[in-house]
Amino acid sequence: MRIAIGGIANESCTFSPLPTAFEDFRLLRQEDPQFAELYPFLTAFPEAEFFGTVTAKALPGGPVEASAYAAIKSELLERLRALLPLDGVYLDMHGALYVSGMLDAEGDWISAIRALVGPDCLISASYDLHGNVSERVMEGLDIITGYRTAPHIDTVETRERAVSLLLRCLREGIRPRKAFVKIPVGLAGEKTSTEWEPGKSIYAAIPGEIDGDAVMDATIQVGYVWADEPRMTACAIAIGQDDKAISSAASNLAALYWQRRADFRFGVEALSIDDCLQQAMAETAKPVVISDSGDNITAGGAGDVTAFLERALRHQPADLVYAAMTDAAAVQRCLDAGQGATVDLVIGGKLDHLNSKPLPITGAVEFIKLDPRNPQVLLNANGIRVILTARRASFQRRQQFLDLNITPEEHQIIVVKIGYLVPELKAMAKKNTLALSPGAVNQDLLALSFERISRPCYPFDADMEWSPTVQLF
Repeated sequence: MRIAIGGIANESCTFSPLPTAFEDFRLLRQEDPQFAELYPFLTAFPEAEFFGTVTAKALPGGPVEASAYAAIKSELLERLRALLPLDGVYLDMHGALYVSGMLDAEGDWISAIRALVGPDCLISASYDLHGNVSERVMEGLDIITGYRTAPHIDTVETRERAVSLLLRCLREGIRPRKAFVKIPVGLAGEKTSTEWEPGKSIYAAIPGEIDGDAVMDATIQVGYVWADEPRMTACAIAIGQDDKAISSAASNLAALYWQRRADFRFGVEALSIDDCLQQAMAETAKPVVISDSGDNITAGGAGDVTAFLERALRHQPADLVYAAMTDAAAVQRCLDAGQGATVDLVIGGKLDHLNSKPLPITGAVEFIKLDPRNPQVLLNANGIRVILTARRASFQRRQQFLDLNITPEEHQIIVVKIGYLVPELKAMAKKNTLALSPGAVNQDLLALSFERISRPCYPFDADMEWSPTVQLF
């Protein structure tokens, strides 16, 4: 069986003024060493020959520039055309791509592939559970399956499931039927983690709806709420060989999600910036990890909103590490001055000028990391250590701190531009709070200027009524 692999993945915040450019994408092709690392399970399917086309992934950010999307799409289609005929295509997607001037970018991507490979070729896709799914996507795909954990610890497992389902359908001559239920709920990922209730129980219900034949797979999508477009919504999907069974499975999961919609909540205390700082300064155990959630880089924040750091400089805790502030010019100033020098800087507020303003700061250049792709500097401003990065970087691993001569457990307060903590940060934290800070991915959803989402939708229309309606494909 001849199977092509490709995809595009980016969580695109429509409220961010920072565009995602072509150079922000990492493009992997079969000849790249990292390709095998993405798909280590391919060797388990000797009956298939796999051809990597192009898989494009970028750090969450603002709208993708139309020219960048066009260039990546063109390369994918060119490489696919050279491989025809194909038995199947596996697409490694996210589901929350927004391209400037275009609604439903994944629908456009999948439709173009379908037009090229023809109606007989099966197309399977894996999605992040924060993807927004449209009817156009459901029409173009034969198989769709999504992550079942947030934080995401089942990425490889989900990719493997998408490929396994594809190969099974090809072997057995199955063209799966698909049931799709839009759930008019838009919630932030910080409230819908599968590590606590009700997300934990809701996602635990998925396997019980799958029998392997009548219902071959089922998926619940939380969706990506910071995308102001009509497909922004949660949904439930079931695929299989029996219309009645998949309709029942999708309806059951959708109804369960809807019934628990008001129960979703933050997994840790969510406080103002000042309250987070005051509480952390009073703690004796360390480190206390605070999420600067409004500028969460992993959800599309620009990475240079200064609101939290400005308040920290006012409170002046004795020991705080801020990870991180994106400012290429400030990094260059520090590199020019050299390690040990004292510098006067004006940092931040350049990428997200809608939600932030530049912040004056004076500090000593304590450490320099000469990374050719993303040089980083540790600036010490009277005990407040600010990590400055030339390019946006989300600090999720302990090693990232160690590389800057910071041992996190030795510091009282660690601030990260993230939402819920990934497992490595969570294991490190003695206490964790979430700061309700400003930014493009502000947790105060009702304060954002949505114009294109489908209404009514909870929580924007809190008193709405709804019951599941199944669409079959």
